[in-house]
Amino acid sequence: MKMSSGQMGRRLLGLTVAGMALVAGGAAFAELGQPRPWEYTLQEAGSPVMENIITFHNVLLAIITVITLFVLALLVVVVVKFNAKTNPVPSKTTHNTLIEVAWTLIPVLILVGIAVPSFRLLFLQLDVPKADLTVKVTGKQWYWSYAYPDNGKFEFDSLMAQDKQPRLLGVDNEMVVPVNKVVRVQTTGADVIHSFAVPSFGIKIDSIPGRLNETWFKASKVGMYYGQCSELCGKDHAFMPIAVKVVSDQEFAAWVEAAKKKYATNPANTFASAAGQAAQ
Repeated sequence: MKMSSGQMGRRLLGLTVAGMALVAGGAAFAELGQPRPWEYTLQEAGSPVMENIITFHNVLLAIITVITLFVLALLVVVVVKFNAKTNPVPSKTTHNTLIEVAWTLIPVLILVGIAVPSFRLLFLQLDVPKADLTVKVTGKQWYWSYAYPDNGKFEFDSLMAQDKQPRLLGVDNEMVVPVNKVVRVQTTGADVIHSFAVPSFGIKIDSIPGRLNETWFKASKVGMYYGQCSELCGKDHAFMPIAVKVVSDQEFAAWVEAAKKKYATNPANTFASAAGQAAQ
């Protein structure tokens, strides 16, 4: 069937609008706590620590860009001005006190300027404040187990769910925490070294057998946040996602009561059930 140029134009316009809507819908779906298609920046901050990390990253990016452009300009000047054709009689200058002092002092001042916010950020990350909630996270081959020692003696396993979105990040049982509360994460490994990492919270810490490491975060927005094991831990390393559901205080209290009953007779999901679901 032949189409006129006007019909062709309208069809192309419709396809363009539909494509833009799909892209916008995809961006909205991946707005919080997970990677976005064609993402080239850090994930959106979901905690004060991540906000500081993003700010520090942006400052460093600006400093590095200025230094790179300055060095490029110097190289261009050298190539253009000091080649054999333009400058057949080279200078015999061997020392320039001002330049030597400048190229020593200026980098030192830049590094000191970077060190101040860097140490401040490290202190913020490593100094765990008074916690409102403690969650013990155990890395296993190849899933996570969560325990809530402050809220009763229950523990459950969290495995990747094949039928949940986003792909390779959805799990059957999420780690649930309240919003605007300091959550202390104590983590260890049951078999090999794993790494508990949630980019939107700015946390990444190794889960080592026989050792208890800890970090913290304070989720500033309600929603679902995703991460993954960030230490090569075996054949199913790529299928070991982390899902953290941030809810209101009331929802968290209701979830705790339900979890106490759900996991009371089976404190941790049986390994057989976990392995069976992982193999599906």
